[in-house]
This record gives sequence, C-alpha cells and structure tokens, in this order.
Amino acid sequence: QVQLVESGGGSVQAGGSQRLSCAVSGSIFRVGAMRWYRQAPGKQRELVASISSGGASSYVDSVKGRFTISRDNAKNTVYLQINTVKPEDTAVYYCNALIMATATSPVMTSWGQGTQVTVSS
Repeated sequence: QVQLVESGGGSVQAGGSQRLSCAVSGSIFRVGAMRWYRQAPGKQRELVASISSGGASSYVDSVKGRFTISRDNAKNTVYLQINTVKPEDTAVYYCNALIMATATSPVMTSWGQGTQVTVSS
C-alpha cells in the first residue's frame, strides 16, 4: 500500500518562506511525475507545480518566480519551496504522484492528506 505524507505547513507572515515536503512510502517500483496542488477556501483545487521523474518542472503563472518544486528520487520525496508568500497563497496544499507498485502493475495516481499553509498580512 502506498502512502504520501506531507509536512511543513503552518502559519507564515506575508513575505516569508515555507518549505513543504511529501514523502512516498510503501510498495513502490517507480515514481513518475509528482505534483503539488492547492485548494483555497471556497475555490477549486488547482495544480500549482509539477516535476517529471527526470526533473523537468512547470508552474502555474501565479507562482512563477516564487515557488520551486524539486525532488529527491533516492528518498521518493518531493518538495515545494514557497518564497515571498502572499495572503492569496493561503490554502491546503496536496501532493500527488504517479506510482507503479510493481514492474507489471498499472500506473496509479496517489494523493497525500494535505497540509495547511496560512499566510498572515
């Protein structure tokens, strides 16, 4: 069974920084693309950043230049560095990963439980 566990959320003042982590554990053969989503109160969940297994990354326009996604393949962990945080970054942040449990199993999409980031002005 695969688990994604996020950490690093909390309260931060506007202009500060926050680093989120998401570790994949369990029966894993391969971890493919990993992504961070966020969901603000009353809004739909949105894709914030993604990174391929090879390290290619992409971002939604609203966070470009402030957010950095990275991964440690040896640890099956993805990170999201959030700099110059803004009140509109307040949301629950979720990690997502494409995972193969064995060499012959289908690719599954797995989600973490979410971590709250609250930005105060």
